[in-house]
Amino acid sequence: MFIGVDLGSRTIKVVVWQDGKLVDHKIEESGFEPHEQARAMLLPYQPRQIVATGYGRHLAKEHFANKVITEIKAHGMGIHTLLPDVTTVVDIGGQDSKVITLNAKGQVANFQMNDKCAAGTGRFLEIMAASLAYPLKDFGPAALESDQAVQINSMCTVFAESEVISLKNRGVPRQHIAKAVHSSVADRIVAMLNRIGFGESVAFSGGVANNPCIVQMVRDRLENVQVTVPENPSIIGALGAAIAASQVSKS
Repeated sequence: MFIGVDLGSRTIKVVVWQDGKLVDHKIEESGFEPHEQARAMLLPYQPRQIVATGYGRHLAKEHFANKVITEIKAHGMGIHTLLPDVTTVVDIGGQDSKVITLNAKGQVANFQMNDKCAAGTGRFLEIMAASLAYPLKDFGPAALESDQAVQINSMCTVFAESEVISLKNRGVPRQHIAKAVHSSVADRIVAMLNRIGFGESVAFSGGVANNPCIVQMVRDRLENVQVTVPENPSIIGALGAAIAASQVSKS
C-alpha cells in the first residue's frame, strides 16, 4: 500500500494506491494545522511509503512523509496514468494555475504557472461567487444559464470585485456577471496554453475542473482539441504522489 498526500491551500487530498490501482481517497478542508489534519486522515492506513505534494509538502516531510515531489510532476503523473494519450494538463488550484506539457512517457516537458496573483484561480472564483451571493457549487451552472456577454476588464481580484459591484449596482443580472467572470478566467487559461503550446488533447485537473462553465468555455475556445475531465479531478495531484511512492519503493 502506497499513499500520496496533496496538501493544498484549501483542501487536503489523500490517495491510496495498491497493486497498481486506486483503492481509496479522501478530501478534507486544510484547517489551521494542515499537517495534523493530514495525519488524522492517514490513521486507518499502514502504507509502505508516503509521498507528499502541494503547498504544504515540506511541512508533511517534517512530520510524516517519506519524500516530496512538486505539484507539476504530481499532476503530470496522475493524468498520464489515467489518460496516457493526453499531452497537456491544465491544473487550476486554489492559489495558482498551471499548464503542463508531457512527453510520450508522461514526463514533464514544459510548464507555465500563474502564481503572481489570485486571478484565474479557485480563490478568484470563490471571491467572485461570494460577491454575487452564489454558493460556489452553483456559480458555474448559473454562468451557463446566461445568454448575454458583459465585460470584466481587470484580472486583479480587488479591481475585478469592484467591477462586479459596479455591474450589480447598474442592475445587470447576476448570471450575466457570473458569465463574464468565468469568461475572464477561461481567456487567461487559453492564453497560457497558447504561450506554452499544446497538442490535440488537453486534460483538466484540480478542483476548478469541477466547474462546468470553465471547462465548457475552454472547450469552446480550443477548436479541434479534445478537452477531458477525469473522474475526481481534485485528487489528481495526490494520485500522482501515490504513484511516485510506489516507484520509490521499487527503486
